[in-house]
This record gives sequence, structure tokens and C-alpha cells, in this order.
Amino acid sequence: MYAVVATGGKQEKVFVGDVVHVEKLDAPVGDIVELTDVRLLVKDDAILTAPKDLATAKVVCEVVGQERSRRVVVYKRKRKNNYARTRGHRQLYTALKVSEIIA
Repeated sequence: MYAVVATGGKQEKVFVGDVVHVEKLDAPVGDIVELTDVRLLVKDDAILTAPKDLATAKVVCEVVGQERSRRVVVYKRKRKNNYARTRGHRQLYTALKVSEIIA
């Protein structure tokens, strides 16, 4: 059994027991989070995609960590103008462990 959930503008395919990295959620470590925006649910051999079937579906997760991703370096340069800028960015994300998928 697996599900496809939408969170943070992205879709993730999740199985029970997986650790998934999603956009930052305001929840402390150890808290339980329910993802209710389920887009697809595969249970045994049945594939559920209809909105009325997925209205009650949810994915229950536990917050494992609040972390930052690897550094991304942004470098701009314009030749002949003596212009160069370097900036860095580290995206915040939340690590979720999927504990159960409720259909």
C-alpha cells in the first residue's frame, strides 16, 4: 500500500515506514502530523483516484527532524563591468516518518 500526497507545492510517493523530506512545517520534533491532501492511493490491487474516495484518506506521520539542506551557491558575473556577486542559500525542510496510511 502506498499513497501520493501533496505538501509544500510538491507531490511525494510514500510507503509506511519511509522517511520523507518536505518543505518546512511548523511542528516540533516528535509531533504527529496528518497529511490530508492525498492525490492517489494504491491499496492491494485497487487504485483510488476519485476525489470522493480520497476525501477521507490521510497519511499520519511523525516529525523526525527540522533541518536544512545542502548549500546552493549562486554566482553572478558581468564581464567588462567589474561586477561579481556570490550568494548562498540553504532550504529549510522537515523530515517526516510515515507511520500509517488511512484509506
